[in-house]
Amino acid sequence: MSTTTQKHRDFVGEPMGEKSLTALSGIREILGEKLKQQGFDKAYMVLGQFLLLKKDCEMFAEWLKDASGANSRQAGVCTRCLKEWSDAFL
Repeated sequence: MSTTTQKHRDFVGEPMGEKSLTALSGIREILGEKLKQQGFDKAYMVLGQFLLLKKDCEMFAEWLKDASGANSRQAGVCTRCLKEWSDAFL
């Protein structure tokens, strides 16, 4: 049984707008800073990468690990968050 955090529920429960990177489940300050250094400064930009990878969860998780140094758990949580958000809003 998987559980979600309040952060996850808040993110997937409403439009993205201008949410910060750290609003994404699995992304905290350190990973957020690493992504900003890669040119991704908003959650919608990370969503864009997810969409460019055709919503392929495995490919996106690998990209996130490479881009930010996320571990497998962090990448999986972020991927699930973006997948659920895109299923609800796209």
